[in-house]
Amino acid sequence: MGDPSPAVFGVGGAVRTMLGRTARNFRPEETRVPATVVVGTQWGDEGKGKLTDLLSKEMSVVVRYQGGHNAGHTIVVGDETFALQLIPSGVLYPHITPVIGNGVVVDPSVLLAEIDKLEARGIDCARLRVSGNAHMIMPYHQELDRVTERRLGKNRLGTTKSGIGPAYADKATRVGLRVQDLLDPKIFREKLEVVLKEKNAILAKVYNRLPLSADEIADTYLGQYAERITPLVADTVGLVHEALDEDRNVLFEGAQATFLDLDHGTYPFVTSSNPVAGGACTGAGVGPMRIGRVIGIAKAYVTRVGSGPFPTELDGPVADDLIERGREYGTVTGRRRRVGWFDAVMMRHAVRLNSLTELALTKLDMLDTLDTLPVCVAYDVDGERVEHLPYHQSDLHKAVPIFEELPGWKTDLSGVTETADLPPAARRFVEFLAERSGVPVHLVGVGPGRDQFVRMPAGAAV
Repeated sequence: MGDPSPAVFGVGGAVRTMLGRTARNFRPEETRVPATVVVGTQWGDEGKGKLTDLLSKEMSVVVRYQGGHNAGHTIVVGDETFALQLIPSGVLYPHITPVIGNGVVVDPSVLLAEIDKLEARGIDCARLRVSGNAHMIMPYHQELDRVTERRLGKNRLGTTKSGIGPAYADKATRVGLRVQDLLDPKIFREKLEVVLKEKNAILAKVYNRLPLSADEIADTYLGQYAERITPLVADTVGLVHEALDEDRNVLFEGAQATFLDLDHGTYPFVTSSNPVAGGACTGAGVGPMRIGRVIGIAKAYVTRVGSGPFPTELDGPVADDLIERGREYGTVTGRRRRVGWFDAVMMRHAVRLNSLTELALTKLDMLDTLDTLPVCVAYDVDGERVEHLPYHQSDLHKAVPIFEELPGWKTDLSGVTETADLPPAARRFVEFLAERSGVPVHLVGVGPGRDQFVRMPAGAAV
């Protein structure tokens, strides 16, 4: 194709010069792309924190790009366990700048409590930076979350009642308060007065609850919260781009997971943001061409918390054993997780949605005691074999999993550090999951510890 015609663009050579310069400066094959995204591929709780912690050794900046404190990342370092809610996993490394991006909703009280807990254990949080554009969770969000779930009764969504959904709703309706509003008391009070009139009317007239005090909320947020959070507030978009422009490695970590995504998950049993890899672009302020590696995290089986469809769900003794051995209870809520067999149909869809370049498989050791390992390779929907996730929710609810069974290895994997030491059956199981998913498995977790993983050789599990 030749140069753009002046008749079409109307400005002749100026446009041609600009396009030529753009083409010279942005050649994808010559551009270094140091950004990596870590994303959950199931319904959360896959072990993203451990992988993020592992990858952070090679990173300069670690950015949390969406979600709130309803998701926890657990990291085991030696004899110590760290349960993080808002602060990115990279905070445990002194060379990392941890960033809370604009796509996160922040409860200041939770953030400050988490900082205090970490600093009491010797972790320096002074490097933490919080986007001024991140929205804040307010007391009326939490109250509305509680009363709404209660009113829904048996149709409740199973939220953590942390106010996250209502905070995102206010963001979408443009009445939310942002972290940067803490820097201007006048603006904060003006915004609060406007939104609280509506929220109090709803609380009083719909739910028969007492109104909340604007003065009390303002005193708390502009007092103890603002004093401590203000030094952490930054232009995080600028910070991330400076790091990328300097070819420093940046890691984007999401909370929750692909099938809890507001647009692509099992709606309405989803979260209120976009955990998929594309959410890193909006939630951290980067374009998709800055991302070169997307690592999907998957358990060797599947779990989910709360309500919603779950085709491979288990019950009975095997489920109970996996839940107890795998400590399948929510990091934040303590709620017992539902458990099921690995679902390759879901995984193939997660590969599509996230453009996954590879997988990291966690908790393989939890399958050590089992004789056989069913893997869901397709669904039966009204007598038809379906190998891709049904688009219509009614089809998903009635999908019956079609399994292929693989032999177990009946060997303790917790001490394995080399691929050669994996039992042949365990190696074959990993390879089978990679084959059925369509992307290689490069890391396999065999225990909760920071160093309990096996690096699969390139091409060995494709």
